[in-house]
Amino acid sequence: MNQNQQNQVSTPKHVAIIMDGNGRWAEARGLARKEGHKAGAQAIRPVITKLGERGVKCLSLFGFSTENWGRPRLEIDAIFRIGGQFIDEYLDELNDKNIKLQHLGNLDSLPTWLGKKVEKAVLKTRENELMTVNLAFNYGARMEILEAVKSLIADGVKPADIKEELFETYLQTVGLPDVDFLIRTGGTERFSNFLMWQSTYAEIYFSKLYWPDFGEQEIDEALHEFSVRQRKFGLVPDIVTN
Repeated sequence: MNQNQQNQVSTPKHVAIIMDGNGRWAEARGLARKEGHKAGAQAIRPVITKLGERGVKCLSLFGFSTENWGRPRLEIDAIFRIGGQFIDEYLDELNDKNIKLQHLGNLDSLPTWLGKKVEKAVLKTRENELMTVNLAFNYGARMEILEAVKSLIADGVKPADIKEELFETYLQTVGLPDVDFLIRTGGTERFSNFLMWQSTYAEIYFSKLYWPDFGEQEIDEALHEFSVRQRKFGLVPDIVTN
């Protein structure tokens, strides 16, 4: 696809990616699962760059879910170390590119050292405007929605006053557009508790490729697929009759 064609393609405002298949990528190569998570972390940077070039304003990456705590402790610790190394290695570069980093999820359960790295990244890039990248780490959509409900109750909001617009101000994605394109790699076809409220009318794109193999060409192919879909939002388009 040439540049002129790219400029004509409809671009989603908010892309969410479930980066699935790191462990299976490693196992297929006779490697330890942590090597798959390393390869998966290395795959993030070119995808951010490509989506930024294509005009995507918001990207949410699912790195570690509330359900992932059920994995072996050694694997969890490896994921945490790799996440911290990603911030150390790429924070300055992302900041120089005017990219804002935000965190989705609960930092309290994470190791203190990792929480501080995330907070540092968020603080350092808070004024950037080109693109927002949400790092969903220890995130679960059910948890997010429950916390929003608890906050509404604590604030004394009357049930009759709760509208969608108000409820969304209690979500962690407040101020960001809804997800309009959800990508999942790894061959599995489910939401896995990721941004369920925000993805109500998202177009969904499943790839059989494991995340470490999902690169810039695959992003172009996915965005082209998005551009040719007709988004109805539950409505029926007008029927033209003779």
